[in-house]
Order: sequence, then C-alpha cells, then structure tokens
Amino acid sequence: MPRRSPFTIDLSPEETRALQAQARKYSAPYREVVRAKAVLMAGQGLANEEIASRLDMPREVVSKWRKRFFQDRLAGLRDQPRSGRPAVFPPCGGGGGESTRL
Repeated sequence: MPRRSPFTIDLSPEETRALQAQARKYSAPYREVVRAKAVLMAGQGLANEEIASRLDMPREVVSKWRKRFFQDRLAGLRDQPRSGRPAVFPPCGGGGGESTRL
C-alpha cells in the first residue's frame, strides 16, 4: 500500500493564482516551474508518486517541495543559501582569447 504524505496541501486562491502564473512562465528557470507544478498537483490531492511520475522526477524531490511548501508556503519554494565557498568568476579582461587562471 502506498504511503500518504503527512503534509496535506490546501491552497488559498491567492496561492493558486501565484503558482499557476509561475508554472506558465516560459522565461522562468525550469526548477521554479516544476516546483510550482508539483505543489499545484499536491493541492489537487495527488500522491507524491503520481506527481513524480507526471513530472518525470524522483518521488523524494516531490516530497521535499511538498514539505517545504507546507512549512513555509510560497517562500519555501525559493532556493535556500548553500554552504561552502561562493563561486568566483575571473574578471573580463577584454583580451583576444586569453584565458585567466584562478
């Protein structure tokens, strides 16, 4: 018997509108579109396994975003700061094909 998520998603009309708008954005990063679609499907009562199948992603990832939305609502779908050293990019030197080593 499949497990049911303890994180039941009940969307307000405002949240539904915001998530639908995000899911339709062609210029948005793919990860943001997929997160919005996953939460919308969770709000329709679909199980994590079904959402994962429809979006072609692991069930664990769907579970993660369902839980984060349940806990923090729309703010939970944003990327959180990561640990570690920030990315460093070399300055643009304007040279002709020269590479800059770090």
